[in-house]
Amino acid sequence: MQQRVLGKNGLEVSAIGLGCMGFSHGYGPAQDKAASIALIRRAYEMGVTFFDSAEVYGPYVNEELLGEALAPFRSKVVIATKFGFRIGAGSNGVAGVLGGVDSRPEHIRAVAEASLRRLKTDVLDLFYQHRVDPAVPIEDVAGTVKDLIAEGKVRHFGLSEASVATIRRAHAVQPVTALQSEYSLWWREPEDSVLPVLEELGIGFVPFSPLGRGFLTGAITADTQFDAKDIRASVPRFAAEAREANQRLIDLLGEIAAARGVTRAQIALAWLLAQKPWIVPIPGTTKLHRLTENLGAANVSLGAEDLAAISAALAAIQIEGERYSPAMQAMVDR
Repeated sequence: MQQRVLGKNGLEVSAIGLGCMGFSHGYGPAQDKAASIALIRRAYEMGVTFFDSAEVYGPYVNEELLGEALAPFRSKVVIATKFGFRIGAGSNGVAGVLGGVDSRPEHIRAVAEASLRRLKTDVLDLFYQHRVDPAVPIEDVAGTVKDLIAEGKVRHFGLSEASVATIRRAHAVQPVTALQSEYSLWWREPEDSVLPVLEELGIGFVPFSPLGRGFLTGAITADTQFDAKDIRASVPRFAAEAREANQRLIDLLGEIAAARGVTRAQIALAWLLAQKPWIVPIPGTTKLHRLTENLGAANVSLGAEDLAAISAALAAIQIEGERYSPAMQAMVDR
């Protein structure tokens, strides 16, 4: 697996990482623990050194899963996790997100300590603010993480779904190593203002949902039924009529992939890798054949003519549906 560097402080990771949320959260019932551990370890054997988690995934159980799965080779991998949500027990006694975001300095510290325990490690390689907290100045957030770095509990600071203004303010206090936000062939907004600023400041970019939450693989159609626990059930872009309208993009990807003898997913990931040398997508999967397929994208080379042809074709397609539900969109920093 090829390696890429995030940020100016030399955080080296595999060119394609593994988004681990789906093992525990977001796309239906949690996966079998033993099978999940086996897949995570297989990913490492196949060259993946970058694994993404968060305390809210589960909550908590995803970090515990990674801690156990990666323990045998902890020093050889980079683990990213996140803080910034208020989590507590609901009326049913089950832990969940309560009251939205929370990036108070004391909360950041409490999350860091808990994440260290769950991940079975003495340092968090990359600690992201999961969502910007409008009630806490970003300078206070960056300063708290800066202190954690000085104490040896965190190596690198990251942001997620942050605006250009927030990125600049945070970076002035503590250099930001990576921004994690959605970016793919069907969500290209970061190109407008975010990517130029990341390049200017020397910040890496980690696209989540690089396969459009599975849609860009071609495996989802207008007839697909989502589990009640699947976040896509509440996302406008995954309404049946939107999926039907967006099939044009899938058909286009199919034509491009077929001409090269690869898959739609591999074209989508190769396209991201070709945008900038400091972009590291983190597709998630719970299936070995999909993991193999995704990692194979690192060997698919798209030249300038390929990229121009894809851009020209995409320009003729109007993607239908918002990428987030209203509640989720409200937590995106603008």
